[in-house]
Amino acid sequence: MRAPLRRLGTAAAVVLLALTAPATPAAADDTYTFKLLAKAAPDECFHGIGNPYPPGPPCAEGQAKVSQAYVWGLTRVGADIWFGTGANVNCLVSGATLDSVNPVVNEDYVCEYGESQIVANDPDWPAEIGDQRAPEVWLYNAYTKRKVNKSAEIRAKSTGDAERLRTTIGLRAAGNLDGVVLLGGPALNDSLNLFAFDARTRRFLGSVNLPQYGNIRTFLVAEKALYLGVGIGANGGSGGGVLRWTGDLANPFAFEIVANLPVQAADLAYHDGRVAATSWPANQPTSPAQLAGVWLSPALAGGAPGLNAEDAAGWKQAWHVRQYETDRVVAATYGGGGIASYGGYLYWGTMHVPLKSTKVHQQVYPQATEEAKQAQVANTQRAISIWRGRDLGLPTQKIELLYGATALPAYDPATAAWISVPTGWTPLYGKSGFDNPFNNYTWRMAVAGGRLYVGTMDWSYIVQHIAAENPGVRVRDVAPPPIDPSVYGGDLWVFPSASEKARAVNTQGVGNYLNYGIRNMIPDGPDLYLGMADPMSLRTDPADDVPEGGWELIKLTAPRT
Repeated sequence: MRAPLRRLGTAAAVVLLALTAPATPAAADDTYTFKLLAKAAPDECFHGIGNPYPPGPPCAEGQAKVSQAYVWGLTRVGADIWFGTGANVNCLVSGATLDSVNPVVNEDYVCEYGESQIVANDPDWPAEIGDQRAPEVWLYNAYTKRKVNKSAEIRAKSTGDAERLRTTIGLRAAGNLDGVVLLGGPALNDSLNLFAFDARTRRFLGSVNLPQYGNIRTFLVAEKALYLGVGIGANGGSGGGVLRWTGDLANPFAFEIVANLPVQAADLAYHDGRVAATSWPANQPTSPAQLAGVWLSPALAGGAPGLNAEDAAGWKQAWHVRQYETDRVVAATYGGGGIASYGGYLYWGTMHVPLKSTKVHQQVYPQATEEAKQAQVANTQRAISIWRGRDLGLPTQKIELLYGATALPAYDPATAAWISVPTGWTPLYGKSGFDNPFNNYTWRMAVAGGRLYVGTMDWSYIVQHIAAENPGVRVRDVAPPPIDPSVYGGDLWVFPSASEKARAVNTQGVGNYLNYGIRNMIPDGPDLYLGMADPMSLRTDPADDVPEGGWELIKLTAPRT
């Protein structure tokens, strides 16, 4: 068994890796190099669940903790790389999505929920997000190699700006146009906070709360206009849409609604003269339109330039997950993931929050015996499926399943049994999850240098922790043991062309197997900047043989052909 890939050197070291895929080796000239540009540092001292946080770090009491976990929003202006972070995101997901609020601590991370000092100091703070910490805004310059934390400028601007930063759950999206950089994220009271910077002077311009929206996932520039996908209500579960930015330096928070959707818009792409959006499901969906799927805008060339208010009702759903998923309850838990236009096709993938489908299934169909409960756990797990389509919305529409399943288990309530049901699809290239059952998020897609890259989340490293935190869940029900440590870490895959299957660039977290996902990617010519997700908050000892937790910004240099 191959040993897990370790972090090479210190946190500031250069990581240079010649990478090939164990299952699908890359060609001999496909050598990628990676360089670690920036890394989250310990920012807190942990001294036991429910206890006050001692001063530091360095920590005279307790141990160092790194709360800032994700590069959650990422955008580039020339040599300036702007990104917003999310803290303890695994705890926030477990609490707010899986209703897990029993504090847990292990060798990798801690989730305090209602016993955190955040809740102790503010009893009105929801226990399920008690591990929230104010996100941070960072600026990395590719020429000077310097990184600057811009968060203090936000807090210094005004008490209102400071409060908006404090109550932002995380800066989930970032984008820029016409000299303005925007970062946004969900906030308390199911609202949305946005922050603006001057791209030239790098000066903080201000912030705003949009109470009519509860989530944001991505920005997109298409035909010289900036769009953002939003959700309504808690985690976007009450619908959503797409906004067009109509602001400028003097008024950076002006928007126009260009899509009214029954679901929240997730990722966005520009394809065939239209904006395409993946979506996340509504709460308790009752129709295919409220499931995760793919939506297409009217043509940007029709009427006034770009998308406008007149286009808000003209979006059409081109695909939804019930066309593939055989179990109706599991289908309601799918999310839409990364999406990109490549080689004349629109590519997209699915997302599956670990154990979310199990939890929902347990609520709809509670089981009486241990055997039935274990079967329910085993049969509700899904890995990502990867799709592509062309001529979407036309009579000549063609959709292909690239990675997925020919059959999936579905529950029959009449017989209280699970049966294998054909999906109606035959994957062109391979099994779900790029043949890895732990690839649960298609987190981002990006085109650079004539190649299509796909970044995933892989939860193999934390599956034992998650099982331990959920009574009745056994690791062997989630995936057959043993779990090979060599698969730990998020994956980066590449389609060299639209006529070839994907090749693995790296399947071990890009040099740090605690990086369970590639949360963001933005092109730089043929190369990419990667924003990583690593919530292992208690992995802060540089002297041990385990990598460190916290977000990472990495530069990928692609092979030159």
